[in-house]
Amino acid sequence: MTENRQGARLRAAAAEVVDAVVRSGKSLDTALPAHESRVAADDRALLRLLCYGTLRHHWRLQFWIGQLLERPLKPRDSVINALLAIGLYQLTATRIPDHAVVSQTVEASRLLRRPKLAGLLNAVMRRFLREDIASATPDNAEAVHDHPQWLIDAIQHDWHGHGDAILAANNARAPMWLRVDASRATAAEYVQQLAEAGIAADTFDAIDGAVKLAEPVPVTNLPGFAEGLVSVQDAAAQLAAPWLLQGGGARVLDACAAPGGKSGHLLELGGAAIDLTCVDRDPERLRSVEDNLRRLGRSATLVCGDASTPQDWWDGSTFDAILLDAPCSATGVIRRHPDIKLLRRAADIAPLAGLQRSLLDRAWELLAPGGRLLYVTCSVLAAENDGVLRPFLVATPDARENDALQNNNIRDVMQRKACGFQVLPGTADMDGFYYACLEKAG
Repeated sequence: MTENRQGARLRAAAAEVVDAVVRSGKSLDTALPAHESRVAADDRALLRLLCYGTLRHHWRLQFWIGQLLERPLKPRDSVINALLAIGLYQLTATRIPDHAVVSQTVEASRLLRRPKLAGLLNAVMRRFLREDIASATPDNAEAVHDHPQWLIDAIQHDWHGHGDAILAANNARAPMWLRVDASRATAAEYVQQLAEAGIAADTFDAIDGAVKLAEPVPVTNLPGFAEGLVSVQDAAAQLAAPWLLQGGGARVLDACAAPGGKSGHLLELGGAAIDLTCVDRDPERLRSVEDNLRRLGRSATLVCGDASTPQDWWDGSTFDAILLDAPCSATGVIRRHPDIKLLRRAADIAPLAGLQRSLLDRAWELLAPGGRLLYVTCSVLAAENDGVLRPFLVATPDARENDALQNNNIRDVMQRKACGFQVLPGTADMDGFYYACLEKAG
């Protein structure tokens, strides 16, 4: 296969992935694996870059396409619209030579069985370069911020004075954070191991065990990964386990456990002193918890059940500590999942908030007097965070917030809310997470 043909095949695959997200509403996690096998192993990193980058900048790319085309492509040719967006992304955000981008994108249209559109692609991409279309100022907020209007409005409303920074952070590429098993090594010791392996990294003073890589690497390159010495986990997510266990207690519930990152961290910190139960309603996702714990050399009681209906699986013994990492809009982790901006809708938020409140009510029934519940989301929207917690506290006489933080360094990276705390996306290069610690009257 010639280099041009191989490049065209990669771009055709990327176009089908992007089209599956934009047109069919599939997630990247679903669409991408189905096409990765079609490209050479050495090209898969570029395939991911093109898919993630094109979706991250969807609205600006579509603005440019609107400037270039006299009339929109027909709906049946939506995959060519995706291919053109991928081409424009490469011309503006990668170091791939312009001539290679144009020729391989044009060839990809033939692989996608749209040979009649090859000439159009060639003409508009060359016009894009010739007329410097990229310098045109977008005439709408969606293209300026690369977010849907409803989400721009929600973030600006909830985070007056921070909205533009949040939107910009969402459009950045996320770093690769690691969590070192504190029972086996310190973060500084592991950074030294990484240096010996030729991998640059640094520790993070606010969070023990957190390590940030200068550049992402395959997990197979990480010293001790297979043996469970280290895990991939954003630093903001690493706040959960120590925060929950700070309150003590032996019997611990991870109520929405999959994929198991926080479960593993709880066991690393708690060791034999805690008896952990991990609940998730999806059998396949529960297997991912099992796989993660096996790699770490840890064990817990795994229960396939719905946290909103504990009567179906609960044995009646209360828990001393409960981690409720509630399903949410995931608007705090858009950096890692840019497809969220296309898949999530404004109408989703109220039902999610209702589910979160239901989960909180049910989890509270399982908590022992004197126990601690940590409510967590990876959302930045008030409706899912303090909008859930404030009415719960009003309606629940035996619940109070414990607003004590682990250390002052953590306080420096969090925003205090009416109740709970928010890490905003991009703060110290972390994802966006919300935390509220509740205690039950003894």
